[in-house]
Amino acid sequence: MISAVREALDDMKARDIVEIDVTNKSTVTDRMVIASGTSKRHVMSIGQHVQEEMKHKGLMPLGIEGQDTGEWVLVDLGDLVVHVMMPDARSFYDLEKLWGFDEEVGQDTAH
Repeated sequence: MISAVREALDDMKARDIVEIDVTNKSTVTDRMVIASGTSKRHVMSIGQHVQEEMKHKGLMPLGIEGQDTGEWVLVDLGDLVVHVMMPDARSFYDLEKLWGFDEEVGQDTAH
């Protein structure tokens, strides 16, 4: 599932993609992927694309939130939660620090 999400994010030119293992920190999910968009429209499009691509692969998202504002779109895939955020919101909430507090956060700097 993680490779399909990465591919969907790459397709839409998402930026600053980070994966965090939260297996021992959360009872809600095992992994988080955090990415940024360049505009609210871009954030909404990325979230929608991730949702559609997962459906095409037979993985029905449990939910999607934030599609109406575009500041922060969350796609809940159960064991994996995808956060697509505007850079200001991402900086303010700093999920990487919040959830990756005791590990090295793996960041893909190619985006």
